[in-house]
Amino acid sequence: MKRPLPLWVAVLPVAALLSGVIAALAIKGSDFVADYSYALLLTAAAISLIAGIASGGFHPRALIEGLHTSARQTVPAVPILMLIGTVAATWMLSGVVPMMIETGLHHIHPPMFLLTACCVCAFISILTGSSWTTIATIGVAFMGIGTLLGFSPGWIAGAIISGAYFGDKISPLSDTTVLASTSSEVPLFTHIRYMLITTIPSLAIALIIFAIAGYVSPLTAAGTRSAMTAALEGAFNLNPWIFAIPVITVVLIALRVNTLLTLGASTLLGLAGIFVFQPHIAASIGGSGLYGGVRTAIQVLLTDTTLATGDTALDTLVATGGMKGMLPTVLLIMSAMVFGGAMMGTGMLSRITEAFTSLIRNRVGAVGATAASGLFLNSATADQYLSIIIGANMYRSLYRRLGLEGRLLSRTLEDSVSVTSVLIPWNSCGVTQSSVLGVPTLTYLPYCVFNYLSPLMSVLIAVTGFRIVQLADRHIHHEDAGAEAPLTADTDTRPATL
Repeated sequence: MKRPLPLWVAVLPVAALLSGVIAALAIKGSDFVADYSYALLLTAAAISLIAGIASGGFHPRALIEGLHTSARQTVPAVPILMLIGTVAATWMLSGVVPMMIETGLHHIHPPMFLLTACCVCAFISILTGSSWTTIATIGVAFMGIGTLLGFSPGWIAGAIISGAYFGDKISPLSDTTVLASTSSEVPLFTHIRYMLITTIPSLAIALIIFAIAGYVSPLTAAGTRSAMTAALEGAFNLNPWIFAIPVITVVLIALRVNTLLTLGASTLLGLAGIFVFQPHIAASIGGSGLYGGVRTAIQVLLTDTTLATGDTALDTLVATGGMKGMLPTVLLIMSAMVFGGAMMGTGMLSRITEAFTSLIRNRVGAVGATAASGLFLNSATADQYLSIIIGANMYRSLYRRLGLEGRLLSRTLEDSVSVTSVLIPWNSCGVTQSSVLGVPTLTYLPYCVFNYLSPLMSVLIAVTGFRIVQLADRHIHHEDAGAEAPLTADTDTRPATL
């Protein structure tokens, strides 16, 4: 018989990780946290393994199963991340992003920029069902526009992420939306309609804050913006035909074409666009002729590329990293995979989750514990998909025992897992968006108003009891109440797109 794992032992790796992050933040700042999170994660994984062995409750087979489960959720994201790097590079050098920036500088009223960015990203994300793709394309363009207008990186990234994750959360095309509803055994559109009760107020408050922030932020002078626009037009051949590349990409996403195929097609379109729309840039990178074209393609897709536009700020903005630029992100995600696998394999994750559920007796406690668990699972597994599946397994029978509807569970999971994953520096979402936007997670965290309001709104609605039905017929007998579903993750329930 295995000895029961003490709770303090189970908490030790997570406490060590959070302590390391706090220490790094206090000593070196948010950039240091981003650069060394992988070391902190691997250290926490080692502590988990050592503590598991010392406690006497560890079995090597369980560790292998935990790592396997974590890997099945994490590894598929690696080629997607690499292709996001190539899309960002080719869309920048082909003129897609510069064209969007130039259009935005001409047509967006500067004080309304944050509000506009949030709304447009929300709309695109609803259509595509993907926060990752929205941020990697239109989000990058808004990042450039906002930077040239003089907004701080935190505010820009916060508006982009708030809008993108709102759309991802309520879109029927979103993988996390589908996963939360199926894991909680709730019809998809029932789940979406019920989410609007917490989601709409959270977004409304966020939009008000972004509107106010837009008007009180110090902005770049109009003359400076005109000079930057002139620099863009001097460096790139900008014409409306360039928009064919993002339009085709949006069509592919709307048709639910596989994510890898969509990103691959977008990369090829962007690469072709460099030679068609920006032949002078292609020649400056690799030279002329067939050999020069091959050199250009290899450098743009695989390595760093810089351009001299005559404006220092613009030079930084249009620099690209290709696949090489995404390697630190991949390293961090793989480190997070090891940490999440170690926490599951040693039984520490299940021990902590048992502590979450053991004392819950009412509706507010159930929703509050689910919201807290969502944040914890996002930190412990470093993956939103695992967090949703494990959270649903943890609380499904508890909600039935308390006479609470499954749609309350599915909504709370979305409120506390899907939208907060991007706020965790080592979570796959936080790592990816930080890398794509070029803003450390802890820098944009305070400005992601919608993302941190969502779990708070979920708990507030639970306190008021608004539209929460207490079922008269309890589905689980009291003596079975403690028998929770196993904390496992089946990747067959996860859709194929991010």
